[in-house]
Amino acid sequence: MPPVAPLMRTICALVAYDGADFRGFQYQANAPSVQGVLEQALDRICPWRGRVSGAGRTDAGVHANGQVIMVQVLWAHDMAALQRAWNAHLPDSTSVRCVREAPAGFHPRFSAISRTYRYTVQWHCPPTGFSAPRFSPLTGRFALFETRSLDVAAMNQAAELFVGVHDFATFGYATQGESTERRVMTATWQENISSLPALDGFPGRQLVFTITANAFLRQMVRKVVGVLLAVGRGDATLEAAKEALDARDRSYATPPVAPQGLVLERVTYPSELDRWIHAKSLD
Repeated sequence: MPPVAPLMRTICALVAYDGADFRGFQYQANAPSVQGVLEQALDRICPWRGRVSGAGRTDAGVHANGQVIMVQVLWAHDMAALQRAWNAHLPDSTSVRCVREAPAGFHPRFSAISRTYRYTVQWHCPPTGFSAPRFSPLTGRFALFETRSLDVAAMNQAAELFVGVHDFATFGYATQGESTERRVMTATWQENISSLPALDGFPGRQLVFTITANAFLRQMVRKVVGVLLAVGRGDATLEAAKEALDARDRSYATPPVAPQGLVLERVTYPSELDRWIHAKSLD
């Protein structure tokens, strides 16, 4: 039986990565990037053309659990074999979670209807008479370490201000010529108990901010988290947070929080397409 000739196929994939060692998703000639390592691994397994395109260009230090990508590859075998071969040549910081043959007209960015990010704060208040640790070695790569008192209820009140359709010019940067208006569906803080041996004796909590919107401006989530934490610490009022949103002026924004707490959790598509992309199995 003659061997099967490879075909040029458009594929999409779910990708997870630890962004700490990358200068962002987008390829850079003189710095490591997620797009770069994905393409370098493809170089070793099959011919391909174009670029690996993603649903979102995460910034330097930002992680992903559900980035969606697309690329054209010359491949004669099944998608599971492509996934195994791709992962075999990727660094430990990056994993292709599944591979699908993309439907006609699909684009990871333009076909999406929403994105969900989460931001994690590791919150430890020192007991009376003890100095706060400067850093949390076991969580510093994936969370913001916070030792100041926080009013979580006030932070959730402030988060509600951002739900709905708003001009987020204060909180981020748009691609040239693009509108800064975005629609936020949900924005909420949840608190979990966290026990860390490295900080034994310090009451530990994990605060997770989850936000879903049709799209995000560059640095938008990190700047929103920054103002919400300022409200929680008592450094800003609800009125000041609303004034910053209404101002549509970046000079009103607090600085963006550190990137390591941020994860692109999920990209959502219209119902049938979404079920197909995120299915664990197509059997």
